[in-house]
Amino acid sequence: MPAADALRGGGRALAERCRRLDGRGYPAYRDLEGGWALAGGLTLFLDRAARDPFAPPSPVRLRLAAGAAGYPPEFTRTRLRRVALADGLARRVGDAAASRSGATARSGSGNSGQIRIDTGGQQVLERSAVRVEPAPSGTPSGAPAGGWVEARVEVGLPAAGRRILGARAEELLTGALPEVAAALAYSGDRHDETASFLRVVEVQEHLRGQLRARGLVAFVADGAVLPRLHGASDLPLPAAEAVPFESPPSLRVRLSLPEPGGLGAGGPESGEVGEISGMGIPEGVTLIVGGGYHGKSTLLQALAAAVFPHLPGDGRERSATRSDAVTIRAEEGRPVRAVDVRPFLRGLPGGRSTEAFTTENASGSTSQAASLVEALEAGSRLLLLDEDTSATNLMIRDARMQALVAREAEPIVPLVDRVRHLHEAHGVSAVLVMGGSGDYFEAADTVLRMEDWRAADATTEAHAVARSLPHRRQVETGGADFFARERRPVSERFAGVGRRGRTRVKVDSPARLRYGEEEVDLAALTALFDPGQTRAAGYAAALAAERFRDRPLPEVLDALEDFLDREGLDALTAEGRAGRPPGRLARPRRYEIAALLNRLRGGVFESRPAAPPSGPPR
Repeated sequence: MPAADALRGGGRALAERCRRLDGRGYPAYRDLEGGWALAGGLTLFLDRAARDPFAPPSPVRLRLAAGAAGYPPEFTRTRLRRVALADGLARRVGDAAASRSGATARSGSGNSGQIRIDTGGQQVLERSAVRVEPAPSGTPSGAPAGGWVEARVEVGLPAAGRRILGARAEELLTGALPEVAAALAYSGDRHDETASFLRVVEVQEHLRGQLRARGLVAFVADGAVLPRLHGASDLPLPAAEAVPFESPPSLRVRLSLPEPGGLGAGGPESGEVGEISGMGIPEGVTLIVGGGYHGKSTLLQALAAAVFPHLPGDGRERSATRSDAVTIRAEEGRPVRAVDVRPFLRGLPGGRSTEAFTTENASGSTSQAASLVEALEAGSRLLLLDEDTSATNLMIRDARMQALVAREAEPIVPLVDRVRHLHEAHGVSAVLVMGGSGDYFEAADTVLRMEDWRAADATTEAHAVARSLPHRRQVETGGADFFARERRPVSERFAGVGRRGRTRVKVDSPARLRYGEEEVDLAALTALFDPGQTRAAGYAAALAAERFRDRPLPEVLDALEDFLDREGLDALTAEGRAGRPPGRLARPRRYEIAALLNRLRGGVFESRPAAPPSGPPR
C-alpha cells in the first residue's frame, strides 16, 4: 500500500489531472498512479496503469474506510464471516460494475471504460477480489487506522486509438468508480440479505465441523437439490424439475445449527431452529449403486463440491463433506514422479521396481494408482471414486480374468483388495460409485442404492447378495504399506520461471495453467472450481520453491497453509507483497497445490525411506 503521505487530495485534483492528460499518448496515464483520497472516506489506488488500451486493464483498488462502510460489528466478528462478507461484496460490486461499464464503454479503443471484478461461481471462497479489515476494538470511527473494506477491480482507462480521452477518464475515475464503490457500504435495506448470506456460510462450516466427532464423512440435508442445470453448468436444476433429496431413515441424522451470533435465528432459507436433518454417510467404505441415469454420479459430485460452502439457493448449501476429500480419477498420459505405487503395482516386466515409479506417460491404471498415493501423501483421508472415470483394471479383476491371466503375469493389485486395508490400517474412508461390479459388496460398510434420484439404504441386502453369490476371486493380500517412503520436491525444478526470468502464472480456466513455460492439465482436479484457485495454486507452487526448500512434501504443504493463514492471499505474489495486491486469487486447498506439483513435467522429486510418523495427519 502506498504511504499515507503519497495520497493525492480530493476528486477535483484527480479530475484536473485527467483533463490535463487529454490527447496525450496512452502511457501518460502513469501520471495517475498512486493513491487519491476522494470524498466519503473513499480512496482510489491506481497501482499500475496499463501501457496500451488493448493490454489487460489497469488494476485499481477502491478502499472505503470502516467508518464509512458502516458494517455492524457482528458482520465482521469472525474470520469466517469476513471471508463470506468479502465474497458477497465482490458479487455486489460485480453487479454495479456491469451496470456502469455499459455506460462508460460507449466508445473508445480496446478495453476503454470496462470495469471488472472477480465474482466467482456457486462456491463461497476466500478470495482477494474484496478484502475486509475490521476496525480494531476501541478505534474511533473513520480514524486512519480504523479498518477498511477494499475492492480490487480492473479498469480499462479510456482512449481513442492510443490517445487518452481525458473527459472520459474523469467521468470514469471520479464518477463511475465511486458509484461502483458505493456497493461496498452497508445498507440497512439489505441488512437481512447480508445477514442471511453470512448465516448460510456459517451454517455449512458448522455442519462440516461436526462430521468427525459424529463418525461421518459427509452430510446431505433433507430437501437438498443436487442435480445441476446441465453438464456444463454448476447452476441448480429448477426446484420444480428436481427431486429433493430425502435421507433413508436408517441413515438420517440430526446435526446442530450454530448460535445466530447477531445474524438472526433459524437455518438458511428454512424455519429450522437448533437442528437440521439429513443423511449422514459414515466413515468406512461406502458404495453408491443403482441403474444408469438414476443419480449415482450426481450424488458423488455433490459430495465432492460440498468441501466448500455454497451460495443461498444453490441447492447444496445445507450439505457438507469433510474438507480432506479428494476425487481420484484415471488420467492417461499424465506424468508421475517418484511415487511409491507398490501397494497397487507389485513390479513391472523385466523386474523393474515401482518403489519410486516415474513416467512421462502414465496409463489409466498407473495414473490413478499414483493419484491415490499422492492424495494420501498430501493428507487426504477421504477418497471419492466413480467407476465411469476410473481405470477398470485398477478397480477390479474378476475370477475369470484371474483364472486366465496368472497372478505372476499381472502386476496390478486392484483397489477392491486394498480399500478395506486403507480404512482399517490408516483410517482412510472411501465413497465409490459402482454400477457394474458387485465384488465390492464384501468390502463395503454402507451401500446406498439410487433409484429415480431417491436414496435407499441397501447395505443389508447387498451383504445378503454377497453371501448368496460369492465372488470366487482370489483376494490379494500383503505388500500394502502406503507410507513407507517420502518425497521431497527439488525446489529449483518447481520455480515456474518464464523466459524473462520472472514467475509466470497464466490461467484461462480452472483446468489449464501456464506455469513458467509449461502447460499443465488440471482437468481431473474436481475441487478447482474457480480460475482464481488455479492461479493461486500456481503462485503457491512458486512460493514453495522459493521459501520452503528441502522438506518432505507434507511439510511443504503445512508451511504453505500456515503462510496463507497468517499472511493471506495478497502475499502470494510479488506485487501483493509490495502493497499492490491482485484481485483475481481464490484460495485452493493443499490437495490441489500438491496435485499441481505432481503434474509438472519439469518437476523432480527425491524419494527416500519415510521417517516414523510424529502425529496424526492434518
